Amino acid sequence: MKRINEYRKLFGIEKEIDLKVLKKSYRDLVKEWHPDKFQEGDSKREEAEINSRKIIDGYHFLVSIAPETKAANLEAYTETINNSGIADYHHKGLLLEITFMDGSTYEYFGVTKQVYIKMVNSNTVNRFAKRMIYPKYNYRQSKKQLQEA
Repeated sequence: MKRINEYRKLFGIEKEIDLKVLKKSYRDLVKEWHPDKFQEGDSKREEAEINSRKIIDGYHFLVSIAPETKAANLEAYTETINNSGIADYHHKGLLLEITFMDGSTYEYFGVTKQVYIKMVNSNTVNRFAKRMIYPKYNYRQSKKQLQEA
């Protein structure tokens, strides 16, 4: 959640993510912080390189959790959570990463350690996740692993 709030603040987004507003803000920030605006050896250039990387990462992250992106990928996500079992999962801070048998991986934000412990101790992890994780937490697809031939 901290990461989401940090990027929202960077792009000036207070509520729901609107891709048009996000894109405009992204373009404005990139123009302001592009490293090529500064001469070689200028201390601002190093700062601009760091900020431009942060802007690019933040943009891609916020696009991945935007409602429009989720809606476009809803069918594939629904297929995965309903028909593919959980292959692996990791919890760090408030982030739960679940890798499914079909090779896709999703990150769920705001999952507390108590909820994670309940999931680990449940009789069936899949059933617990379907009831307590998937419908309640903000998520994004983090990466697609290669499937074995």
